[in-house]
Amino acid sequence: MQALARLSPEIRQYILITGNYWAFTLTDGALRMLVVLHFHGLGYSPLEIAMLFIFYEIFGVITNLIGGWLGAHLGLNKTMNIGLFMQIIALSMLLVPAAMLTVPWVMAAQALSGIAKDLNKMSAKSSIKLLVPKEAEGQLYKWVAILTGSKNALKGAGFFLGGALLTLLGFAGAVIVMAVALALVWLGSVLNLKQDLGKAKNKPKFTEIFSKSRAINILSAARMFLFGSRDVWFVVALPVYLASAFNWDHWYVGGFLALWVIAYGFVQGFAPNLTGKKSGKVPDGRHALAWASALGLVTLLMAVAISAGFYVAPVLIIGLMIFGALFAVNSSLHSYLIVSYAGDDGVSLDVGFYYMANAMGRLIGTVLSGWLFQAFGLVSCLWVSALFIAITAVISLGLPKHPKPASQASA
Repeated sequence: MQALARLSPEIRQYILITGNYWAFTLTDGALRMLVVLHFHGLGYSPLEIAMLFIFYEIFGVITNLIGGWLGAHLGLNKTMNIGLFMQIIALSMLLVPAAMLTVPWVMAAQALSGIAKDLNKMSAKSSIKLLVPKEAEGQLYKWVAILTGSKNALKGAGFFLGGALLTLLGFAGAVIVMAVALALVWLGSVLNLKQDLGKAKNKPKFTEIFSKSRAINILSAARMFLFGSRDVWFVVALPVYLASAFNWDHWYVGGFLALWVIAYGFVQGFAPNLTGKKSGKVPDGRHALAWASALGLVTLLMAVAISAGFYVAPVLIIGLMIFGALFAVNSSLHSYLIVSYAGDDGVSLDVGFYYMANAMGRLIGTVLSGWLFQAFGLVSCLWVSALFIAITAVISLGLPKHPKPASQASA
């Protein structure tokens, strides 16, 4: 505690925000795996499982669009804590008797969880902009990469946790454990998070929720297709395929996807070292284009190989690892660029608009994942993924390509 007290207020707030975000992410990943595996075990089709998440993604789009405006008015501390509390309610909704656990009820709980997740994420990402000096772009990139990478590593741990808790405690027992743990985190956050964090000096009008920045609009469009490319095969198609085609049980599916996301998160954390930070540079539009192109090539090769029946299992497993590493760098680049492009006053507006596009991509990917897999199989999801990444690369051509001076890139 003494060591913590000696840290600067900015570092202490960063630690608190990151810990808050970590706890939320762990339960969010576990809840996603719980729902997928539980309802697959009950005999639900892939499309029906995808529909369980459709409100999660739809309300994520709306929340990101409005949440940035709320953050500028209320402060990011309030929007972050509201998100935590709503996730506790969403978990509690799943504790009804099994007979009441109908599709509409689960969809409603997922809608609340979607609002909660994106309030929490928007608040956390926006807060980092306010804790780093304006001239320290390298440090900003580093902090964003650590926050994003660690979050995804814990999301992967959440996948494993979801599969493990489902096996050990059953659906209701798993939900109770997560709800109690998150309630304790919420209490700590309410007591310790800075009260005026992120509150804009000039209160933006509601009509200003749409970004007027060309760079942010282009990046948001690229982000939408990038995340659509991942979720079109990862959200529903992949876990159901692993369970059905490979006959893996809940432990294997949850554990494998957990390891994938954990590794993905670690790569995100190291992304600054992979994209030029050591040479004194911060990334720009050229980096986004190059890494999107590499990701698209790998996805295309996977689609071709699996379509031809060429060593399907090894291609899928190894290809998934390479896809994850490249996707992690792409995602980390985008996360840095949006925080860098965003304005200082009312930063949550720009970040919220960007994550609205992110949520829209997840929505499109989730729906397509269930429908394409059910109608045409896993390989169709990979072809659409490759198409989406190609669109991402084309859009990235319009991103600014003039990096800031190297003197500004010091960490």
